[in-house]
Amino acid sequence: MTEKPADSKRDIKNPYEKTEGYNCFGCSPDNKSGLQLKFTEDGEWLVSRWVPKNHFSGYKKMLHGGIQATLMDEIGSWIVQVKLKTAGVTAKLEVKYIQPVSVEEKQLTLKARIEKHVRNLAYISVELR
Repeated sequence: MTEKPADSKRDIKNPYEKTEGYNCFGCSPDNKSGLQLKFTEDGEWLVSRWVPKNHFSGYKKMLHGGIQATLMDEIGSWIVQVKLKTAGVTAKLEVKYIQPVSVEEKQLTLKARIEKHVRNLAYISVELR
């Protein structure tokens, strides 16, 4: 089997889209209130480009911190599925908010990668820009 080059990009197909009752807040394309995230594998990274909507705002058109954490949690779950070929749940989530994010941003970029994998634990770093 031929290895993919580290810089190759691949859109990730959501395997749950046709599942009856599937309505994930993070990634269902049919959840109109949700985030509707899509993902691309880019080398060691999983990437999602997302346009915030006003109804995700907190104070004065700033993206709500809970939504930011949800974005990071969702891409963290997906990188486990894509890279480790298994499902997982978040055991611990640490978020450092560096600066406010406006809901008027044209597009945000989420990037996640697995820093370390030990037995059944994956340590994941996520960036939101």
